Amino acid sequence: MKNLGITFLMLVFVSCSKGKSGDSGNPTLGDVSINAIVNTDSSGDVSFTASAANAIGYNFDFGDGTLQSVTDGKVTCKYAASGNYTVNVVASGTGGQSKSKSVTVTVGVKLNLVWSDEFNTPGAPDPTKWKYDIGTGSGGWGNNELEYYTSRPENASISNGTLKIIANKESYNGSAYTSARMLTQGLYSFKYGKIEVMAKLPAGIGTWPAIWMLGNNISTVSWPACGEMDIMEQNGNQKNTIYGTLHYPTQVNPYGDGATTNLPSASAAFHKYSAIWTPGSVKLLVDDVVFYTLTNTNTLPFNQNFFIILNVAMGGNFGGTIDPAFTTDKMEIDYVRVYQ
Repeated sequence: MKNLGITFLMLVFVSCSKGKSGDSGNPTLGDVSINAIVNTDSSGDVSFTASAANAIGYNFDFGDGTLQSVTDGKVTCKYAASGNYTVNVVASGTGGQSKSKSVTVTVGVKLNLVWSDEFNTPGAPDPTKWKYDIGTGSGGWGNNELEYYTSRPENASISNGTLKIIANKESYNGSAYTSARMLTQGLYSFKYGKIEVMAKLPAGIGTWPAIWMLGNNISTVSWPACGEMDIMEQNGNQKNTIYGTLHYPTQVNPYGDGATTNLPSASAAFHKYSAIWTPGSVKLLVDDVVFYTLTNTNTLPFNQNFFIILNVAMGGNFGGTIDPAFTTDKMEIDYVRVYQ
């Protein structure tokens, strides 16, 4: 009888000990608390401190597409653009326990001008900033256009503080039209930030001007795996409509995902065409008004360096039928600026 009593007391003791740590034998995970401190220097830096009793790790989703895991709950995120961000933190405990909490932070970011061309020097475009694609694009980089791209001053020149990309009706190397396609490939590229281009577009029916970017790895992975950001395209026959389109392997629309916005004075006045690009999104804007947003993720090609392209095509897949009376027209660009 004495031995049975001892056994009974031991069972009670073991049961009580397990009860203090939770049903699974692991310490109970406490509720999550988050403290966020936004740096007031407009750097985009936000310091987060998360805590939960008995947590062994924390997974942060900063609301801009970036994720980070830490063990002590302390981390700093540098946001690339101003905005309101919902930050979600998941605390994990032993035995698979988890609890989460969200907080919204308002971040003001002062972007710095890191690259630009103001086109203030008359003559040829700066060769340290711009190269040219030469030819018709029949090697795979064209879209059935009818122009021959050159580097001649007749097709690309700077005067009176603006760059002119000029399309002409003329017989040249077997083509009926000439124009220019300028690009920064191999000279300048960037990852994340804001690009602004102030431009006045051609009015000629059949002209197809574009301000756009391609991923640096296009030569190794090809298109559309490299990604393409069409900041501005003007259809050959719809001169009051601005198209913004993003191309990537998993795009929903076969012609790219994007939107349009109405701009009746596109060919009569200068307007600002922009993209704000972060790890969490790509936003396309006209005159600082967003008209399309794509959520960026680490599965998309928009997380590498891209280079800039400016061109005016004639006809082709998007330019359509060219006005038989067309002789010459141009896209005029006041500046190209990149901020980070």
